[in-house]
Amino acid sequence: MMPSHSNESPIIAPRRGEDNLKMRTFPATPALPVVLVYRGQRKSVQSGHDVGTLWALARQIAELKGTELAGEFDEKHAYPAHRYLVPDDTLTLAQARKLGVRSERYLFGGVVPFAFVATKLIAHALPDDAQASPPGWSRVFGEHIGSLVLPGYAAFSRVDACNAARILWQEGGVRIKRPYGVGGAGQSIVADMDELEAELDALGDAALRAEGIVVERQLDSIETLSVGQVTLDDLVASYYGVQHLTVNNHGHHVYGGTDLVAVHGGFDLLMQLDVMSDVQEAIIKARAFDAAVQNDYAGFFASRRNYDVAWGIDAQGVRRCGVLEQSWRIGGATGAELGALRMFRADPRVHAVRASTREIYGGDVQVPDGACVIYRGVDPQAGAITKYYTVDRNTLQGSNGI
Repeated sequence: MMPSHSNESPIIAPRRGEDNLKMRTFPATPALPVVLVYRGQRKSVQSGHDVGTLWALARQIAELKGTELAGEFDEKHAYPAHRYLVPDDTLTLAQARKLGVRSERYLFGGVVPFAFVATKLIAHALPDDAQASPPGWSRVFGEHIGSLVLPGYAAFSRVDACNAARILWQEGGVRIKRPYGVGGAGQSIVADMDELEAELDALGDAALRAEGIVVERQLDSIETLSVGQVTLDDLVASYYGVQHLTVNNHGHHVYGGTDLVAVHGGFDLLMQLDVMSDVQEAIIKARAFDAAVQNDYAGFFASRRNYDVAWGIDAQGVRRCGVLEQSWRIGGATGAELGALRMFRADPRVHAVRASTREIYGGDVQVPDGACVIYRGVDPQAGAITKYYTVDRNTLQGSNGI
């Protein structure tokens, strides 16, 4: 049962002989927030591992806030002003205002001034002679992140996409990406203009104008590292991590989990860890990208920030490094993020921990002792899947890194 909290200040009766004195009052304990799941456009989907995972993580977030999950947000219901949302996607500023989300203290996720800011598109500038861009696009941001991202462009017209590809073909292959693709979905390599035109025809000019497309230099031998930060009330954890692939029930390689190293504090503390130069470079670039978004897109805020940084070799044999994309919503690593926060809450002396998430397909899954199961079931499309996270209790008490 949820604890009961009164909004009234308790009245202390005067002691004998003090009847004529003003009665003393003490402020009441602040009411706990109402924690709610918000599913936005995906509300019609009532089951499956994504929905089950969202609810399980929302319950753990509520527990960290000292309360219980109150259910799913219903716009017809009147909620108290003190509420906290766990959305399934990044919110726009217009959505946030409608939902009463005023800062990062009101949600687990992020808020962007325009929908395109939450996509892969902002990881590249427009071509210099671009003919099209959406309302709110920041050219200054593109200038600020030029050294932080991989070679490529964002385009919102057929002409701009073709011009961008011509520039990139001069030094190698070209990959195009649709803005909302997850993992490797919505991507293809185009070797010439005919192949590019075919891809643009499949997308359609209307969708190209509305959603845009990424035109990026093709790199080989890709390696990625995640850099992120989560804030929950007084708790802050910053981390870097490596993603793992697994084989799903259909024989395809898909996301299989993340191993994190998390510190109790901000990016400054993460930078103090004794890590390899590649990891240091990834942290520096992700942090600078994060700061540029904060500076150049007014209205942006987030309590969950995750940046994928990639390394790869181009056709000239040059090794490139840059921020690949960002995520300001609940994600595959969130179980490990929450596990780290729980450890830091339980013992403030803990400086850093290792935490991992795993997603394993099939019906016979052995979960390690001490793991927290987030989802175990049979998804209508994905089949049998188990998700869990672990936290390494062999933590550091000092500040020399992991």
